[in-house]
Amino acid sequence: MMETAIASPPADRIAFDDFLKVDIRVGEVVRAEPFPEARKPAYKLTIDFGPEVGIKRSSAQITRHYTLDQLNGRKVAAVVNFAPRQIGPFMSEVLTLGFPDADGEVVLVGVDRDATIGGRLF
Repeated sequence: MMETAIASPPADRIAFDDFLKVDIRVGEVVRAEPFPEARKPAYKLTIDFGPEVGIKRSSAQITRHYTLDQLNGRKVAAVVNFAPRQIGPFMSEVLTLGFPDADGEVVLVGVDRDATIGGRLF
């Protein structure tokens, strides 16, 4: 079994209704750009979540494992109902999801089949 440098205890138990409040959708990266103004290395992502949610932007600290070319057309999972967050000069509208590797660097949550853009996690 692989050990990880980023271990944490489980979060407090929540009710299923609390989970349903978090709107996690699959989207497709339509544009990935450098974000040199970020404090930590990051990219600016423009993600299409389909007609119900629309096109949203996200700042993602994923430069260690991904190049800009690898991100265009990639499907990602993101929380789409958090309030927008100002990241330097950039307004991040969604939280792109990932897990830490052994060094604490972000590995994106993957979609391994052709999921419908805008589909909600269940």
